[in-house]
Amino acid sequence: MKLALAQLNPTVGDLRANTDRIRRFAERAAAGGADLAVFPELAISGYPPLDLVDAARYLEANEECLRDLADSTAGLEMALAVGYCGTNEDTGRPANCVAGIRNGRIEHRSTKVLLPTYDVFDEARYFAPGRQPGIWNVGWRRIGITICEDAWNDKQFWVRSRYARDPVEELVSRGIDLLVNVSASPYHMGKRAFRADMLKAAAVRHQVPAALVNQVGGNDQLVFDGSSFAIDAAGIVRARARSFEEDLVYWETDGEGDRHGPDWTGPDANEVEAVYDALVTGTRDYVRKCGFAKAIIGLSGGIDSSLTVVIAAEALGPENVTGVAMPGPYSSEGSLTDAAHTASALGIAFETIPIEPAFRAFQQQLSAVFVGTEPNIAEENLQARIRGNILMALSNKFDGLVLTTGNKSELAVGYCTIYGDMCGGLAVISDVPKTLAYRLAAVGNRRHPDAIPVSVIRKPPSAELRPDQKDSDSLPPYEVLDPVLRLYVEENLSVSEIAAELGQDRDLVRRISGKVDRNEYKRQQAAPGLRVTSKAFGMGRRFPIAQRYVR
Repeated sequence: MKLALAQLNPTVGDLRANTDRIRRFAERAAAGGADLAVFPELAISGYPPLDLVDAARYLEANEECLRDLADSTAGLEMALAVGYCGTNEDTGRPANCVAGIRNGRIEHRSTKVLLPTYDVFDEARYFAPGRQPGIWNVGWRRIGITICEDAWNDKQFWVRSRYARDPVEELVSRGIDLLVNVSASPYHMGKRAFRADMLKAAAVRHQVPAALVNQVGGNDQLVFDGSSFAIDAAGIVRARARSFEEDLVYWETDGEGDRHGPDWTGPDANEVEAVYDALVTGTRDYVRKCGFAKAIIGLSGGIDSSLTVVIAAEALGPENVTGVAMPGPYSSEGSLTDAAHTASALGIAFETIPIEPAFRAFQQQLSAVFVGTEPNIAEENLQARIRGNILMALSNKFDGLVLTTGNKSELAVGYCTIYGDMCGGLAVISDVPKTLAYRLAAVGNRRHPDAIPVSVIRKPPSAELRPDQKDSDSLPPYEVLDPVLRLYVEENLSVSEIAAELGQDRDLVRRISGKVDRNEYKRQQAAPGLRVTSKAFGMGRRFPIAQRYVR
């Protein structure tokens, strides 16, 4: 059997456009001699559809598109397996389904059995589970169909399984020739290799070849890497699609297949490059799928705003990006020069709008109220909020989406100004620790030579909101801070566990964790951010704001 893995980038809710995209890929697959073309989970609806599934009309529209797809591909001498939003056979509730289409007919339907409710997933809220995974007879082959999570509960692979059932084991016990997994599996660092290791373990254990077809592209906070692949019963990868772009790869199930993408499992796998690609993909899709064409960024001459503007220029094209320098009373001349250099190197529009006149006006207006007090964080945050107002005014006037530039380290401990530098529609690097930002800047400079000057990389980080200010005045060095944050936020370890693992002072770890807990109220008002680590702030981390539990 010649299998086509059709790796698509759907837009949530754009059912007709998604269906047209499926049809075009199906025609290409048929022209390439495929016997079966497999498409991602919820390819018609886009993933995740969230509360859209609660509308009865939404499910009806999915079914209409599915039938139209069957009609429009009737002349193809090929079968299609396509994900869509359907209904549960017992309850009539929404369900996460796959349809098998052949000769213009929908001749098979499968429903997802395991519905994840952890991290960024909340599928039990939206879908009813199927009774059992489906087997579809295509020619003389028995195709076992699993939908994403259905393949993620191999009891011999996981130290602790989440579910009582293993749909892959159930399929194998009924007899299958090929295991197919249709997925919308979001990216985070290390996910590509882990995904391959997991399916390899199942293929080897059950002695059955397998193929995984994954969605690609960005939908809100989630970025999907694609990285679809096929693996034989010995666990050898025989076909591999590209990461972070649409692709169509073929695999003769008894032999070799296309290998478009680089190996993400070997020693040469570059996860920093993958994070950079994920941020470019997520930025491009978020801006465009939200109906914008342009982005506006406060370009301070620091590492974070420089990295953000490089990513935006690559994602949207330099002609669609505007950098705005907003020097204040404590801005260094070097920062303004560095910002202008980056804008020139990238070829983006660049504006300079000083904030001192507005800052003086605010000081004058507040002088009677502030009389007898010393300057403190109030005056610092005034500067940040003036800058936020300027960016939002430009956004309203010129219909560009403001991209915020704060990193994960700052957001974690509240070293950011709500309604100031947090203003915007997308927080591009809000899941990027500060130490990783420097490594990503190196990737950006390889792709866009000298876009981020050496002076930006070498100078001590500073918000430049008071004389001679440095981040280290308020925070531990980022080389100390970031490992603590990783264990506290991503691994959910206690203060004592973190102090022991890192050999750090317990009081230091307690101060850091306290900052994380106290600033939850800021993060819940932040712009959505692109997820690239295993635990990002946002939809995958749900902590109460008013709480006093001490970990």
